[in-house]
Amino acid sequence: MYAFAPDPALSKPDLYRELAEAAGALVAGEPDPVANMANAAALVWQFVDRLNWAGFYRMVDGGLVLGPFQGKPACIRIPLGQGVCGAAAARGETQLVPDVHAFAGHIACDAASRSELVVPVIRDGQVIAVIDLDSPEPARFDSEDAAGIELLASAIAAAI
Repeated sequence: MYAFAPDPALSKPDLYRELAEAAGALVAGEPDPVANMANAAALVWQFVDRLNWAGFYRMVDGGLVLGPFQGKPACIRIPLGQGVCGAAAARGETQLVPDVHAFAGHIACDAASRSELVVPVIRDGQVIAVIDLDSPEPARFDSEDAAGIELLASAIAAAI
């Protein structure tokens, strides 16, 4: 049994460090990438507050395909370069969007989403997936959140 309990008194950097360590422990020795993404998505949901969606889009045949997640049903396929997830995958760069309505080409899978953070998962120099976090709060994410999810992406890249 896994019992990970984030301490709400931790600073954001420490909380994300614990999240990355917990994810690393869960994926260690497990060869199935879907199981590893599922556990990582569940941990993000547990550790990061004020989200309405948290999960993965996987790179498949030159585009993004929905992977394990927590939240409402989501868009299944996203072409590279489209929406926040497609931009992160195409550029290989984190996308921190304080107001999704101001992001040209935003794809609204959940109308309640107001801000978004998308971090590419890179292995051997290639984007293999993105971690997507949505919040119903405008400007929910900041640079500490981005750095924390980037740490998570690095911690699990080899296992997905």
